[in-house]
Amino acid sequence: MDIGTHAEPNKRDTKRDHKQDRYAQGWQKLKEIDGAAGEKVVAALAPIAPDFGRLLIEFGFGDIYSRPQLDLRAREIATIAALAALGNAQPQLKIHIEAALNVGCTRDEIVEVFMQMALYAGFPAALNALFAAREVFAECEVAESAD
Repeated sequence: MDIGTHAEPNKRDTKRDHKQDRYAQGWQKLKEIDGAAGEKVVAALAPIAPDFGRLLIEFGFGDIYSRPQLDLRAREIATIAALAALGNAQPQLKIHIEAALNVGCTRDEIVEVFMQMALYAGFPAALNALFAAREVFAECEVAESAD
């Protein structure tokens, strides 16, 4: 038996293809959810931490947001609730409030999520989230009136 006649697929190429698939899937999901705002975040990371931007795309959006068990509305409701509860992630919260609107959440639903957070994260966290929502809603109104 000649051991050298069977060619195994190059494991390095297979691994690279898988990473490219995750990145492509993640990039599409990011654009679907966040649009230009998400792209700006990744671009802003490029000069300082391009690997982190890649991880954000591959893991966050390629692996997690792409799972079928929750729709994008449910994922964004969970995300804005978690970010509001953290209380120290205003830039990310604003991006995800806009994302929640992009995937079909209403302003009333977003406000209600933050009111719910007052019970579990406290009034300061809920107030901060409501003020972030007010800013995002105002920016959306300006953008809509410009169109």
